[in-house]
Amino acid sequence: MALVKYNNNSISAITAASSLPTGAMTLIKEQTASASATISFVDGTSDVVLDSTYPIYLFKFINIHPATNDTTFQVNFRDGGSSYDATKTTTSFLAYHQEDGGDAALFYSTARDLAQSTGVKQLVNNLGGDNDQCASGELFLFNPSSTTFVKHFFGQFSYTESSDQAWRHDFAGYCNVTAAIDGVQFSFSADSIQSGTIKMYGVS
Repeated sequence: MALVKYNNNSISAITAASSLPTGAMTLIKEQTASASATISFVDGTSDVVLDSTYPIYLFKFINIHPATNDTTFQVNFRDGGSSYDATKTTTSFLAYHQEDGGDAALFYSTARDLAQSTGVKQLVNNLGGDNDQCASGELFLFNPSSTTFVKHFFGQFSYTESSDQAWRHDFAGYCNVTAAIDGVQFSFSADSIQSGTIKMYGVS
């Protein structure tokens, strides 16, 4: 097979991974917590668009902080009703490293996965409530307005557990419904969101 010569020199101009072309991101809504019980993004309210305008929606979490130790940051989805209870199947794996170097592990977590459940999806567990402890990460939601296919999502978080461990959580799953997902809600299991910012983007 003959070699093909490429004359487009645009690739040679790339000096870092951040320079690679990606889908355009449009900031739709930014919410900053202040002892908030929940933070919700609902299509058609408060300038939120969660429909067919974009094929992908991205949520970015910056310094999410609880008021107390050992609480779980979580998400659930609304599929047209008034409740955040869309049926989900998910998977999770995690890695951690003790701050003093004493312990580390990489593992799959059955305690954090769901199988056809309407319950919340855990994003961060045992988050530290010290003033210098928080969680940051991102969650992608694909084609939420589809009434044909299930709605896939995946994401990752970096956070500090209350026992002074650095944690990484990678998760994925899908809302196993054909109804459109028109709302996404974030909360803590037993606490308010004391501070932190959540940004919602549309990705074209």
